[in-house]
Amino acid sequence: MTATEPGAGAPTAAAADLLYSEAENDLRSAVRSLLTDRCDPAAVIAGTESGRPYDADLWRALAADMGTAGLLVPEKLGGQGATAREAAVVLEELGRSAAPVPYLTSAVLAVEALLGCGPDSADVTELLAGLAAGRTVGALAVPMSTAPGATPPATVRVGEDGTLEGRAGSVAGAAGADVLLVPAQGPDGYGLHAVETAAPGIAVAPQVSFDPTRPVAEVTLTGAPARRLAGPDAAGAAVERALLAGAGLLASEQLGLAEWCLAETVSHTGERHQFNRPVGSFQALKHRLARLWLEIVSARAAARYAADCLAQESPDAPVAVAVAQATCATTAVHAAEECVQLHGGIGMTWEHPAHLYLKRAKSAEIALGTPGRHRSYLAVAADLPAPLG
Repeated sequence: MTATEPGAGAPTAAAADLLYSEAENDLRSAVRSLLTDRCDPAAVIAGTESGRPYDADLWRALAADMGTAGLLVPEKLGGQGATAREAAVVLEELGRSAAPVPYLTSAVLAVEALLGCGPDSADVTELLAGLAAGRTVGALAVPMSTAPGATPPATVRVGEDGTLEGRAGSVAGAAGADVLLVPAQGPDGYGLHAVETAAPGIAVAPQVSFDPTRPVAEVTLTGAPARRLAGPDAAGAAVERALLAGAGLLASEQLGLAEWCLAETVSHTGERHQFNRPVGSFQALKHRLARLWLEIVSARAAARYAADCLAQESPDAPVAVAVAQATCATTAVHAAEECVQLHGGIGMTWEHPAHLYLKRAKSAEIALGTPGRHRSYLAVAADLPAPLG
């Protein structure tokens, strides 16, 4: 029976390819080599104590020299013309290193929001070129906890003179950003505006963040000059596009984090001895690590499918992203918790990097929608009734 014969249903999209291509593996090798040289755990821990929002030198090497900031930007707009699959590979490696760089917030969320505004505007193309070249760091000024499908209410308003008034809290990537993309309510409806952080009337105040490698901040706008990038017809869709891509690619970062935690724990339990034998040889620990490995295998399939759906602009993307987030967020937290616990006393020390991964996993669990929020979406999409009582 073919897809066009009676009873076959609607034609299906191209089958998803969950394997990594040769180009993706080459990209992984390049990014991993850079992070190995420039982003070892000691450097990351030192950076969290420096007061800097991110490692500017590492970001320059990753974004500008290597060109990863422009992966999602079409070539005609100054980018690499790649897809979400390649960006997912970069994020896997960034998760594996807990790297303090604004890749997710600038090269994914900000870029996708601008792409959703359409390439016809000179302001949009100029901003995209700057982000793709790594000259500019951007951030989408919505709370980091905002999930796809839940367009955030505009807490900023457009004044009669076109300036912006209001505030947005828990904005990831705002500290250290050059431009903010701010949803705002104006006389003619919802719109998306670009605000230079160096302009008068804007204040970015760092907030206490559970994850010091991905700081959040409160943005206050008081008569801040802005450029409108999209009006009511496109602004909401642009923000939704950014949130969907961000959530789907965050799953790949969570996957990389979980893989590092498993590898580090297996290595440690193989080296640590009790009763004249490696603790990793104890059956109880073998079972725990085997269970974690199975969870990571499932998480990898979910993350890869989400990235592939985003790359193909598949109509299945919202469901694929929800599955990936519901799976990868819980897997990353479990892997980080096991890493801390099975390292024993050293896992609880500041000097060991396990705490960086636990903090990143827990903060990512609530970023762009909690697992419960994504499971609720899946229940509605699949028409599953809520449990009674």
